[in-house]
Formats: sequence, C-alpha cells, structure tokens
Amino acid sequence: MAKKFLYFVAICIVLFLIGRIGWEMFQDELAEIALVPSSDFTPTQALESNAYQDPGLWYSRPGIGVTDPARWQPAVAGGSEAAPTSDLPDFAVFFVHPTSYLSRDSWNAPMGDEEAERIARIYVRGMASPFNAASEIWAPRYRQATMGAFLTDEPEAEQAISAAYDDVVEAYRYFLDTVEADTPIVIAGHSQGSLHVLRLLREEVRGSPVADRLVAAYAIGWPISVEHDVPELGFAACATPAQTGCLISWSSFAEPADPSSVIETYAASIGFDGTPRGDSQILCTNPITGTFGGSAPASANLGTLVPDDSMSNGELIRAAVPARCDERGLLLIGDPPELGSYVLPGNNYHVYDIPLFWANTQADVARRVSAKVSAN
Repeated sequence: MAKKFLYFVAICIVLFLIGRIGWEMFQDELAEIALVPSSDFTPTQALESNAYQDPGLWYSRPGIGVTDPARWQPAVAGGSEAAPTSDLPDFAVFFVHPTSYLSRDSWNAPMGDEEAERIARIYVRGMASPFNAASEIWAPRYRQATMGAFLTDEPEAEQAISAAYDDVVEAYRYFLDTVEADTPIVIAGHSQGSLHVLRLLREEVRGSPVADRLVAAYAIGWPISVEHDVPELGFAACATPAQTGCLISWSSFAEPADPSSVIETYAASIGFDGTPRGDSQILCTNPITGTFGGSAPASANLGTLVPDDSMSNGELIRAAVPARCDERGLLLIGDPPELGSYVLPGNNYHVYDIPLFWANTQADVARRVSAKVSAN
C-alpha cells in the first residue's frame, strides 16, 4: 500500500504534462517516467539527533506567532470569522503533512526545497488549522519521500519512505520531551503523513505512557484495513463521537465514484498482520457524526473549507456536502462540489479530505479532548 496508494495524485500531475490520450493508454508507465527518480537511492544528509531543537525545522510550533500556518482562522461565508472552540483544556497536536515534493531529482526532499516548502505550508494551513483550538501545535519539516516513491516496487522507494520516517520519529520524540507530561495529545496527518502516523502508533505510542494521554489519532487519506491493520495498531477505531484513545480515518469520493485503482492496489497490499488486505473493509469514520460508518446529511456539515485559486486562502461554507460510508469503507460525499482544480480521476477528493469537513473536524477534536479530560 505504501508503494502505490498515492497513484491518483500522480495521475493529476501527469495529466497536465502528457495529455489525456497518451495517459489513458500508458498511465502506469508514464507516471513512473514523470515522477519516479531514475537514480540510485542516495539519502539526503541525515539530521543530527538534536536537530529539532532548531525552530526553523518546524512549520508550526509554539512561539512562531501570527505567521504560524496551523493557527490560521478561515472566514465563514457571509463575513464572520470561524473561531476555535473556547474553554477547552490544554492539549497538544503533532501533525505530519502530506507529500509536497514532486521532483524526480531525489528520492527524498532536500531540506529547503522552495517549491516543496511552499506547498507544505499550504497543506499545513488547510489541514492542521482545524486543530487550532490546541494550546500547542507542532508540525515538523522532514525529508519526505518524493511522490514517485509511491509509484514503484523498487527497493529505493522503501528506503526513501523509511528515511522520511526517521525524521518524523525524531521530531515526535522532541515534541514529547517539550510538552508537559500530563498534557493530552492528538496525533494527526494526511496521506504520506498518515502513513508515518500509523508507524508512530505501532512503534512509539503503543504500550508507552503516551498511550494513556492519546485523545485520538487522525490518520486521514490513507486506507486502513479494519481486519488486518487496526488490531495491530493497539488502538481501536473510534466508534462513538466522544470515544478517546482511538483511530480516525476516511478517504473521500464524490459520486459517481470510480475507486477501482485504489481498491485494486489496496487489495493486493500486505496488512500490518502480514497477510493480504484483500477485500477487507477500509476504516471509514464519518467526519460529520464522529462515528464508525453511517451517513449524515449536508445540513449537518458545520463548514467546508473552499479554497481560492492559490489554495492559500478560503472560506467556510456551511451545509456544502453530506457524508456516507459505503460498504467498502469509502466516504461518499454526493455530487461533486466545486472546490478547485485538484480533484483526481474517479471523483477522488483526496486532496480535500480534511477541508471538506474542516469545521466538523474542529468540533470532533474539541469533543474528544473534553471527554478525555473528564474521564481523567
């Protein structure tokens, strides 16, 4: 799954480069040509063990101030401004951004790549900001695997993903050392970021004292098998809106949805239990209700973040889209909403997974934080 799940994101990019006809005939080959590095794996210079003491290695962290992208407050359509839920107990968020490095020049993003940094800040602004009621938000820069690493079975791809995780785990450990020992914690990510979050849960959080402090893990935009993955993580899927210490995930498609390539890749992938995921159900948390599965009308959607053309600004539109988990575990959002030019083939709204339910995500984390503190 880690090798080809971002396949549809690559499709979107390649379509602009090579044209629709050729793409339909040779999509796998052309995606690899456009995005997979042809060089041997040579990792970018590893970070020193204390590197994350440097404030410059964080997109978001305490002390950045008004330029912190995760602290952005979108306006609500009609002129008012969305405000974070008030009167919440202190809690800290560790957020891992999705892939923003698209070059085939290197298997991992060099620190300081201007275009990758620009896109990453946009992602943090749109995807980490629903957590902005937190007393602390930490979002690290890291040597993310390039997009092409998810389009090949070559061993270099796994090496690139592992190198990216090495940075994420170092950032996470620094985050833990810095946050007060009794502060409730939220761990969140999207796409490649969610892949790293899932490994953090398995290798760093499960069985540690932090497990008792976990409000929830939001591993959004990455297919997780209810049968083959969730039991190995050590944390149950969130079944109710106020459950804590649990896992949340969804992958969004408008209708008519054509998830065939995603489903095919998922079915052939190996689960965390070492067996093929096959036709097992994908974890689908309904982001409107906060429950496992089910459906909710558009009227219950508290606010979809509709970006402007630059993707760096936008406003919240209430009651824009519904949400329904289907039998496969995909989140269906009804007719395709107009959110911009980054909708992927098959009506895949991967890039917009979190913005589609921006205000409900904000309400969800507030509800779970309150429940966590009340239970303690």
